[in-house]
Amino acid sequence: MMPSEFNQQIIDEFRANEGRVGGMFEGSPLVLLTTTGAKSGKPSTTPMLYLADGDRYVVIASNAGSDRHPAWYHNLRATPEATAEVGAETFEVKAVVVEGAERDQLYERMAGKWSGFRDYEAKTSRRIPVVALYRTAA
Repeated sequence: MMPSEFNQQIIDEFRANEGRVGGMFEGSPLVLLTTTGAKSGKPSTTPMLYLADGDRYVVIASNAGSDRHPAWYHNLRATPEATAEVGAETFEVKAVVVEGAERDQLYERMAGKWSGFRDYEAKTSRRIPVVALYRTAA
């Protein structure tokens, strides 16, 4: 699936400026996550905010508060191996869904930094997944 025009502009700006972008995400930590399509088998790249937590990157499958999980989350459930781009660095990751109290704590940390996550949680009845990305290769 091709990224939306909005996402494609972020991806292009990110790659042209070693991970720095302007606009609404200026100064925010962004990761470009490239997953393998669960149905298509094709690579799909999505920009998203992340929280650095020790040696892992934490992302939230909010889908802007939609009642459906984002495509990238479905892709990771089918194939947890993906590629991450942070700054000028590209590396392989393995995605692990975080559950229980740890999930709640990480979600709260993200919502404390970016209040939009509170709005997304209020908009949907689904439990928004929290995913940890672990580096698998140097």
